Amino acid sequence: MIRLLLAEDQSMVREALAALLGLEPDMEVVAQAARGDEVLAAAREHTVDVALLDIEMPGMTGIEAAAQLHRELPDVKIVILTTFGRPGYLRSAMESGADAFLVKDAPAAQLATAVRKVLDGERVIDPTLAAAALAEGANPLTDRERDVLRAAQDGATNAELAAALCLSQGTVRNYLSMAIQKLAARNRAEAVRIAREKGWL
Repeated sequence: MIRLLLAEDQSMVREALAALLGLEPDMEVVAQAARGDEVLAAAREHTVDVALLDIEMPGMTGIEAAAQLHRELPDVKIVILTTFGRPGYLRSAMESGADAFLVKDAPAAQLATAVRKVLDGERVIDPTLAAAALAEGANPLTDRERDVLRAAQDGATNAELAAALCLSQGTVRNYLSMAIQKLAARNRAEAVRIAREKGWL
């Protein structure tokens, strides 16, 4: 029996997925989590074979949880499930140790097949997303530019960003300017929007 962990913050979606996967004769959902920062403890406690992780969760994103899981429990296979078919998310997920990346509107049978394939050592990636990720190219932002843009999402001033990130205001301005330029944006708000849409934040 394949032991599954299902991490999804929307309880209705989580319960529906658990019910669908529970219909598979060789699968059992043995653990559920509503937050990304609950994933590792749940996987340890229930000795899971495969973790199915949503990307957008409170506490920790599914990609961050995947990286933690991959580091601490490398034998657990990781399937990222997302509503957001963003190429940058796919790249980040693969770099974090995910074995599969699927969009949630895929048929349930496809998900069950993906679970079996990753246990056999295969990687499973939504083909449309794979093509988009190749066409998109790599994230042009440096880690620091990403940090500053991420912190700027809520409209913080340069002074507030500098204080939060322990940088000078001039350095914050430079990082924002470089990010805006790389993303061909008109201003920081547009740069944040573009980076989010591409899954680069």
